[in-house]
Amino acid sequence: MYKKLLLALFALCACAYDIGDVDISLLNDEEPIGVKFALADDPGITLVAYHYSVNKAIDGVAAGDYNVDVTTAIDGFWVHENPYLNVYNGDTIYYWIHVIYRGQGFNGLDLYWTASEPAVTQVPTTTTTPTTATTQTSTPTTVSSTPTSATTTTQGPPGATVPQAAVVFLTASLIFEDTFDTFDLDTWQHEITAGGGGNWEFQYYTNNRSNSFVRDNVLYIKPTLTSDKEGEAFLTSGTLSLWGASPADLCTGNNWYGCERSGSYSNIINPIQSARLRTVESFAFKYGKIEVEAQMPKGDWIWPAIWLLPKRNAYGQWPASGEIDLVETRGNLNLYDGQGTHVGINQMGQTLHWGPYWPLNGWQQTHTSVNLPSGTTFGDDFHKYGLEWTTDSLTFYLNDVETLKVDPGVNGFWDYGGFSADNPGIDNPWVNSTNKLAPFDQEFYIILNVAVGGTGYFSDTFTNSPHPKPWLNTSPTAAKDFWNARDIWYPTWNPDTNNGEDAAMKVRSVRVWAA
Repeated sequence: MYKKLLLALFALCACAYDIGDVDISLLNDEEPIGVKFALADDPGITLVAYHYSVNKAIDGVAAGDYNVDVTTAIDGFWVHENPYLNVYNGDTIYYWIHVIYRGQGFNGLDLYWTASEPAVTQVPTTTTTPTTATTQTSTPTTVSSTPTSATTTTQGPPGATVPQAAVVFLTASLIFEDTFDTFDLDTWQHEITAGGGGNWEFQYYTNNRSNSFVRDNVLYIKPTLTSDKEGEAFLTSGTLSLWGASPADLCTGNNWYGCERSGSYSNIINPIQSARLRTVESFAFKYGKIEVEAQMPKGDWIWPAIWLLPKRNAYGQWPASGEIDLVETRGNLNLYDGQGTHVGINQMGQTLHWGPYWPLNGWQQTHTSVNLPSGTTFGDDFHKYGLEWTTDSLTFYLNDVETLKVDPGVNGFWDYGGFSADNPGIDNPWVNSTNKLAPFDQEFYIILNVAVGGTGYFSDTFTNSPHPKPWLNTSPTAAKDFWNARDIWYPTWNPDTNNGEDAAMKVRSVRVWAA
């Protein structure tokens, strides 16, 4: 059943537990080699933490170069995979393991595994670490192999960021969880607007079970054609009125003509219908850890996002009060930038937006991209997208591997962005905050949505094959140009296969832990 806004209480017991053998194996035959850890499940285990380094011994419970908490067993094992780690025959992985078993912490120390040896380690020496009722692990909340005062990334191919360091978390209490055994509309409010997010996207958002529904513990957000519901003539001659008449169906965003639009030959009504869900009325949090397990949609010009906005604009309108993008992707299978980097469904991005006012936005300094190995995409399977958020920094991760750490330094984002140097005389919206992390020191709520197109996120410089982008971002008839090319892009959504659900973003779980 649903578990929402709950505290995780761990019962203390005087119980004995022996950590079993950890199975370690290599993931691939070619670079990056990658490594996999697996510990057999036991009904009393609630967390397994792996701490490891390559060819470098770890003293006791010191942090390794890679540190990760595993909070869910899969198919009878507590598994951690790091596909980005290069390990060769003869290399030794030194590690220790921390297990929470029936409320107590147990450590296996001074362990190692050599790649040329059989993939089973020696039986660990087990020690017990006293654990309080609300503390799962005594390791530091954030570990980075390269201490910095600003953003930490490791660059791979052009335009991509290759995760290198895993993240270790202090997850004291689970305060929000949805695993979608039902569609709880007390938790997820539908936004109802044609205004999108200010990027003149081609969809409008509504509450319709064709676009948002739950089946088999998965939330689906699926874009469809407006003409499927209203008829094609509606786009050029109808009126889309979203004002509503009751609290359940009131328009949620009037900006950018969001509550009512009339179609004409050159200015058509939004040709796509989709969904955008938010928790602004049910849940918001400040500091902690959020993790969303999701599979991205496939299809040209589809733009899914999992992100957070401030519950209250404590520092003013966007971007002064901040935005946290947990993941954004583009659904195209063959979309490349000018450097030849895949920027479609093979790539995902994570970003912080912040600045005194539009268009002053320092997002480029707090953005990372990750590309999967050739032949795989974020639309092929579920991945975990996460953020650890403390009073000192924000650390993003993908599948338990750190992708981006942001620490603006003691003088905060104002100095980090260099706004006064480039724009003398402007006001600092965060000047009265005593927290260096402002604007990211307020409560934020969760948003899940699937947009399509628009006049910004898909650059005109991108190359798409086999058909080029059918509109220009500067075109006054961008939505019409997009719609007129539907015979080219709509088949990439596979509408006649699997109920068109290849084009849907699928969300399996959303979890938030308190700091």
